[in-house]
Parts: sequence; structure tokens; C-alpha cells
Amino acid sequence: MAQWDALVDRSRGWRRETSCEPRVPSPSRHRQAPAPPETFAGPGPWDRAAVEIRLDHATLHQWLAKAFFLLQSQEEVDEKLILFSGNDYMGLSPHPALRKDAVKAAQEYSMGPRGSALICGYTTFHKLAEDVGVEKKGGPVSVLQDCVICPTEFSANMAVMTALGSVSSLLSVGRKPAERERIPVSLDALNHASIIDGIRLVERQEDVVAFVYKHCDMHHLDFLLLFSMDGDFAPLPKLAWNTCLWREWWWCENGIDISIGTLSKDADCHAALHVSRKERWRRSVIWGHVQFFASLTKLDITSPIISIVVGSEEAALRAGRHMLRSGFHVTPIRPPTVPQNSCRLRITISASHSLDGIKRLVDALSPWLPDKHYERTYVMASKLGRRFSVLSTLS
Repeated sequence: MAQWDALVDRSRGWRRETSCEPRVPSPSRHRQAPAPPETFAGPGPWDRAAVEIRLDHATLHQWLAKAFFLLQSQEEVDEKLILFSGNDYMGLSPHPALRKDAVKAAQEYSMGPRGSALICGYTTFHKLAEDVGVEKKGGPVSVLQDCVICPTEFSANMAVMTALGSVSSLLSVGRKPAERERIPVSLDALNHASIIDGIRLVERQEDVVAFVYKHCDMHHLDFLLLFSMDGDFAPLPKLAWNTCLWREWWWCENGIDISIGTLSKDADCHAALHVSRKERWRRSVIWGHVQFFASLTKLDITSPIISIVVGSEEAALRAGRHMLRSGFHVTPIRPPTVPQNSCRLRITISASHSLDGIKRLVDALSPWLPDKHYERTYVMASKLGRRFSVLSTLS
């Protein structure tokens, strides 16, 4: 922390001397904050629209064309599907308040950003959403100092990882950082690609040293933290102590300097953040659905994201086509997104799903569940724990 504080003080002094204080873009068209969006005490008729989709005839049959059974028969497949592969966990995408807010923004600011946020693309709506984000993530504004909205989760993770990784270069002005001055970064092997890509970028620039540990394997992480390729200790213990990395992460909110949340591909607007805070029943519904799925499958899952690993690409495609025929949109995930021979069906559960729909999904999945196919299948559920409930409020 002393090293970081020294960097901040040095940077501020340089800005004052050179008159290069950064200019924070002001929201265009200042006006009073709009009235709070309308919220509801329970599901509305619009909620089902978040998970009910229709594929056009040509697309559906193109996806199924490689299936051997279709070469032997002309089986009719329903084009109406239940979506179990989206990221709208809270089911907010069809919410009337979000639609109204999106229309209002389009009418007032037209379509498209017109430029970057630094130049002219930063609007009142961006500021409103960021202010709500500060309230949601940190409680009192004094806990979380500021918030910035990025266009995508990928860009947010890339920006944060590269910014943090470049600290060593800033501290060693005029020369490359020595090996022991590089920032050590510990990465879970199954971290999102945007996090890994950001770290790999600064690693190639010799700003960081990356330690990749096996998925959720804390013993492997301990090994990497203690021993490097040269046999010496990684320079992490003091940093780990300061940021509570050795404790259960949900106990150390105040020890986390930067927190990245997600809008989960929902409408990233002021209304979405407000509605997710007010309609807290949605979180109860989604966790009830997760528990119901777990009770039916007997799987140890702790989040609405479930990956059922089936092995080869051929097996994953076959499973995906089976799910289409059963009336469900469940996407097979294949390399390079995941390693070879670890292809999987990625299932996501939403507050907009029904218990009956989940039951029918489990029936369709039965050939690939561990008790039916244990020799080639295992289940990996995202271990997000309580922290997921914080992120899901931003869905």
C-alpha cells in the first residue's frame, strides 16, 4: 500500500507542476434527475418475455441439419423455445420501466454515442447510472468513491487489468521494471477471458508476473504464492494481508480497492439499477429456482450458472441438438472458449423461468446428468457464493 500511495502522491505532484489535471467530462444537457421508475411487488405478464424466444425456421433446421436422425426422417421441431442460455438473471430486459427509460434516452439523445465519453458521449443518463452504482456497490458514497460505466464487461475487465498491471512501469520511470518489481497477479484457470487477456497483455509488456492456479484450488494457489520458478518467495504476503486475500472474500468488503460489477447484458441504464434495488423479490425468486434445480438434479450448485461438461465437441453438439428438439435453447460451449475435451452445456437460470419449465429442462438433461452418465460427465457450478447476490442486483 505504501508503494501505491507513493505513486498517487507522485502523480498528483506531476499534474500540478505541468498543469495537466485531468478534466472529468461533464454530463451533457444538465437537468434535474428524473422521477424514480415504476416498480412492482411481484412478477408481471411481461416477465415471461425474457425467456421465451422463437427461432426462424431456416436457422433452427440449419442447427439441426447435422443430426443423423434428421437425415432419416423429417421430424417437425417447435420453433418456440425456452431460453436457458441468457445472462438476464434478474429477468429485467422486458421490464416496462427499462423500456420506457430506453425510449426516453433515445428521444433525448438520439441513437449512438456520437463520440467517446471523454469527448462528447457522456450524458446525464450515464451520470445517473454511475451514481446509483456507487450507492448499490458501496452503500454510503464515502465507502465507494466513484463508479464508471464501461460499454461491455470485456472492456471493463481489460481496462482494469491493464491499468493495474501498468503500475510497475509508472513506478520505474525511464526504465523497464526489474523482475522483482513486477506486479504479481493470481488468476483462476477458469477466469473470464477478458481478465486473462488483460493480464496477458501487460505480462507481454513485462509489467506483471501471472500465477495461474487450478480452478478453485486454494492449495495450488498457496503453492504458487510461496514458490516461483526460481525457488524464491513471491512478493505477495504483505499485499495479501492488506487486502484480506487470506480470508473468506465475503468478509472483507472494506479490503477490496476495486470492485467490478456487471449489468449482465441487461439494459445498462438508470432504470435497471433502480428497479433491481427496489424489486428485491427477484433475488428470492432466482435463488428459489436454483435450489429447485439442485433438488431435482442432486447437484451441488451455488449459483444460477451451471456447466455440465460432456467432453468432446461432437458430444456437446449432439447434446445441444437434443435440447433444441426438447424445446430449450441451451448453448454448447466449445474450444477455444474452453479447453479441448471439456466441452459443456452452459445453463443459466433466470427469475423469469417457471418451476414447470425448470422441471422439463431437467427431464431433457437427464442423459447428461452425472447419475445417468457419470463416466463421461461431471458438473462444474460457478462458486460465486454470497458475492454473486451483490453482482446480481446489477443484472
